[in-house]
Amino acid sequence: MEPISLDVLLASVGKEVGVSPWRVVTQRMIDQFA
Repeated sequence: MEPISLDVLLASVGKEVGVSPWRVVTQRMIDQFA
């Protein structure tokens, strides 16, 4: 991840950033994590 300037950060306020696709979390996945 690259550092960004304060100006770029402030310009991002109210916008979606770093959005990824939806992922279904199953009980099995939760159990494996815990």
